[in-house]
Amino acid sequence: MEIAVLIVVAVVVALVAVLATRTVRIVPQARARNVERFGRYRTTLQPGMNFIVPFVDRVKPAIDLREQVVSFRGQPVITEDNLVISIDTVLFFQVTDPRAADYEIVDYIQAIEQITATMLRSVIGSMHLEQTLTSRDKINAMLRGVLDDASGKWGIRVTRVEIKAIDPPKSVIDAMEKQMRAEREKRAAVLTAEGLRQAKILTAEGEKQGAILRAEGERQSAILRAEGQAQAIETVFGSIHQANPDPMVMAYQYLQTLPQIAQGEGNTVWMIPSEVTSALKMVSRAFEGSASSPGEGPPAAASTAAAGTGQTALPGPAVAPNGQVAAAGGGTGSEPDGEAEGQ
Repeated sequence: MEIAVLIVVAVVVALVAVLATRTVRIVPQARARNVERFGRYRTTLQPGMNFIVPFVDRVKPAIDLREQVVSFRGQPVITEDNLVISIDTVLFFQVTDPRAADYEIVDYIQAIEQITATMLRSVIGSMHLEQTLTSRDKINAMLRGVLDDASGKWGIRVTRVEIKAIDPPKSVIDAMEKQMRAEREKRAAVLTAEGLRQAKILTAEGEKQGAILRAEGERQSAILRAEGQAQAIETVFGSIHQANPDPMVMAYQYLQTLPQIAQGEGNTVWMIPSEVTSALKMVSRAFEGSASSPGEGPPAAASTAAAGTGQTALPGPAVAPNGQVAAAGGGTGSEPDGEAEGQ
């Protein structure tokens, strides 16, 4: 009797345990589970402890409500200029309605992949290759808008779409590299030419400024030299006029400057100007006038002779009938009247 009671109690405990296991459902955070009763959707279990009717309600697998990331392999796409490129995309999405995600679509990840490939062909097909390579933000925005609208009825919200890689054909890559290299060489040549141009302009400007400054300096120097010479001449001229020198002194100074003419290293023969004779005459007359007294007769006779002929007689050396000049001391000279020769 006691054994039968123990068996009954064990069976009751087992039934209670099974009933509790089938009745209580614990759902983790950010998860959701749909419940069907007799094959029909009844409710969605929220995170935490939930109770269902055992052997009547059926709980389906959990659905992740967190944002998910799916990477789709390269999709072949034809551009507007008939080039086949491969595009890898990354999709970020989140399930917002577990019921729609479970009952509106069989496999929402595969559906998103297929609609992404379709929209890529539609968007890229209206662009050239260069626009495709430089318009990633535009393509991402267009794909996100289209996918969000299409997946809204599936209880899915597309948060972000990113193009991970765009792979043109090998021949196009080689052509693009050549074009890029040529463009860089062109920019380098332009920059080099611009630098040379600027250098030449700056050099010319510097030379111009230097020439202007040198000319200005030479002009100022010439003006100062001319002013100095003018002041020197004016001073000498004023001194001469103030001193009122005798013509004999001037003749003597003239004769003193003659030896300076022959001081050059290349001067072997030099000509004496005709004015030297006049200077010599004036010097000799000066010495003759100083040697003779004021009351002697020869000067007076010479003055009388000059008065008789209507000319002014000056003291000077006597001229012999044969054309020779007599010195003041009684000697004879061998130089003609009009010229003198020196070595």
